[in-house]
Amino acid sequence: MSKDVEFRIWRGEGGQGGFANYRVEVNEGEVVLDLVHRLQATQAPDLAVRWNCKAGKCGSCSAEINGRPRLLCMTRMSTLPAGQPVVLTPLRAFPSIRDLVTDVSFNYAKAREVPSFVPPAELKPGEYRMRQEDVNRSQEFRKCIECFLCQDTCHAVRDHEENKAAFAGPRFLMRVAELDMHPLDAAAEAGLDRRADAQDVHGLGYCNITKCCTEVCPEHIRITDNALIPLKERVADRKYDPLVWLGSKIGLRPKS
Repeated sequence: MSKDVEFRIWRGEGGQGGFANYRVEVNEGEVVLDLVHRLQATQAPDLAVRWNCKAGKCGSCSAEINGRPRLLCMTRMSTLPAGQPVVLTPLRAFPSIRDLVTDVSFNYAKAREVPSFVPPAELKPGEYRMRQEDVNRSQEFRKCIECFLCQDTCHAVRDHEENKAAFAGPRFLMRVAELDMHPLDAAAEAGLDRRADAQDVHGLGYCNITKCCTEVCPEHIRITDNALIPLKERVADRKYDPLVWLGSKIGLRPKS
């Protein structure tokens, strides 16, 4: 059974604009992106929105629905409060380009700052061997679709523009954590201290583990519990545990 729902959508360019109101038909089982497409087809052909797969795998259609960072294609209309307007706004942490489209280039700049995996010098491609538990441990982080919802909801990025130069945000600290716990990563042997890098270059100390990044992750990655907190613990061990400190001085690599 279909019904009409009120949408309030932020319209504008370069951060300047306001809300436009629409009434649009919604049918059983539809997601918010279905309604956005219907609006484009019937009332607002110039409404700008990013989308690609419509299956929750590309991360393109990130926006804020009633103030919460979500994927338009994975948010069913039936889960939103009945009888209330659906408010759509662009990701608040990033500069507005037009309507629901934001400039997320900050994230790609931060991605380039994370040193990549360093293969062991004594092994050739095809000779890498890992225990299944280590594979499982890092596989969770590989599920990331880079929707940047975690980046958007992180208050250190969202509410403090001045932090962006020194803080990579949860998505890329998670990447650092993944590489740091990788049993075959030879970064230390190549002279790269990933833990010091996390703290001094990527701003791990700015994270105060509120778990808001975990709460909005559409892939249900336990970013805080499985990546950020363990990384913080390893950084603290390196700095304050005398045995770990001594081991680092004589060349012993601490276990992850």
